[in-house]
Amino acid sequence: MTMVAEQQPLPGPAATSPYQNLETLRTSFPDQGILHVELNRPNKLNAMNAVFWAEYKKVFELAAHDPQVRVVIVSSNARVFTAGLDLSDEVVASNGETDPGRRGVALYHAVLNIQATFNAQANCQKPSIAVIHGACIGGGVDLVSAADIRYCSKDAYFCVKEVDIALAADLGTLQRLPKVVGNDSWVREMCYTARNAPSAEALQVGLVSQVCEDKEAVLQAALETARLIASKSPVAVVSTKNVLNFSRSRTVEEGLNYVATWNAFAIQTGDVRVAALASLSKKPATFSKL
Repeated sequence: MTMVAEQQPLPGPAATSPYQNLETLRTSFPDQGILHVELNRPNKLNAMNAVFWAEYKKVFELAAHDPQVRVVIVSSNARVFTAGLDLSDEVVASNGETDPGRRGVALYHAVLNIQATFNAQANCQKPSIAVIHGACIGGGVDLVSAADIRYCSKDAYFCVKEVDIALAADLGTLQRLPKVVGNDSWVREMCYTARNAPSAEALQVGLVSQVCEDKEAVLQAALETARLIASKSPVAVVSTKNVLNFSRSRTVEEGLNYVATWNAFAIQTGDVRVAALASLSKKPATFSKL
């Protein structure tokens, strides 16, 4: 079996940046342009607490504007992907309010603050690849729904768990998952029942695009895809993600107008000439940082 190469920090500013010294995440640069983010609370099965919400949001906000990052891989350093929300952690506080109306306003803004975590991933101009093994529960489905690409191992399973704790999923699953899989009936079944969906079913409905033998194999597959993405013009990749995100909830005509605007700028980049010369010479293209 092909082994995943040892991951080393990338020389330069990113290696000493705030990506490091995080409590709930572990980061590395396994190859040029690839940021690897690992969920890193193995003793808690990567349950998501207040520190996680802040750190995960921070990493994607940094990646969005880091010229050394072209693609982000998200995986797990535990025996599962994530157990979801850490129920022992009071992540939503009401500021001690006793009045129901004021307490409701405080809780509303607290939930919005947590939602911003996965919004940062979805809105990051750099694509993200979620690499799932084992259980992906509750908030884990919110996380992978915000990713651009999802791969999983054969032992992976997915569960929209929130209904079992008397809540509706509120971090993006109900908004993003229907667009990801395009099967409203399946999404509603998952969200109403909190049943487990195994990897084969996830592949069938389009939640993931690859199922690999095990954790090592799926990470290797993600790295191969990430290297391919990182080899492309970063202007083209960023433009494509922006247009795809914009077009998802708009008409074809609006999407076409938007991509025309993007390409009016992108076509002026030197990357077009670099790509054309590389194609003619049958040699790999080398593009400047974004």
